Amino acid sequence: MLAPANPGVGVETESGTVENRTSGSVQSVERAFHLLELLADSGDSSLTELSAAIDVPAPTTRRFLKTLVSLGYARQLPNRHYGLGLKLTRLAGRVESQFGPIVTPHLDTLAREIGESANLAVLEGDLVVYIAQSPSRHAMRMFTEVGHRAHAHSTGVGKAILAGLSDDQVGRIVSRAGMPAETAHTITDLAKLRTELHRIRRAGYATDKGEQEIGVVCYAVAIPDVPISMAISVSGPTFRMTQELGKTAVPLLISEAQAISKELLGLLG
Repeated sequence: MLAPANPGVGVETESGTVENRTSGSVQSVERAFHLLELLADSGDSSLTELSAAIDVPAPTTRRFLKTLVSLGYARQLPNRHYGLGLKLTRLAGRVESQFGPIVTPHLDTLAREIGESANLAVLEGDLVVYIAQSPSRHAMRMFTEVGHRAHAHSTGVGKAILAGLSDDQVGRIVSRAGMPAETAHTITDLAKLRTELHRIRRAGYATDKGEQEIGVVCYAVAIPDVPISMAISVSGPTFRMTQELGKTAVPLLISEAQAISKELLGLLG
């Protein structure tokens, strides 16, 4: 359920007078940002849902949304729901690029301690995008190009991220992106994916065992409590990524994910 709008508070203007933030243009800006936050949380929402959430009549909400769509910050979907626009995706990419100095040392730790390539990926639209990597020291190693996009249902990082979303959000993502079979092991049925996501929620980590690429195994953990859906992983060839290695990898991934979360939350204030 979408959260209702917050009541306004007073702010001091440059002239020293107090202006009520629930009036005029300031209120409009607040509502526009609140709409964007609602769309970010829900994935997509109807006009009726958004109107109720910000406690504004539907015609007024439609005007706000029309402006956001015209500016590229929102988009109207074929089902007439609204979602985030591509301009926000570009802005998010600029923010994500600032995460490198924070995340890279943690990926380096994972690659060094586990001996396999470590990755950071984020959910951008309906796909996961890899934005940082620390390569394995082995000559035969996994390499994922920074900027590479992949379907969430077939990757460890993607499933770790999806496990943090509601079943309805997952359903909307896969209905738009599809569930192509990357290999014979890829989950291509929504009911089976939901079962897998419930398992991930209980276990606290996700796996990809040849679902994205034959002969490759991946362990992944979502970064908790941050406003951007993201996850870290370690991946390598099947013959090295044994269950025994997994027993070492998962606790390290969880520890580094928590450390990254703490640093990012400190950065975001």
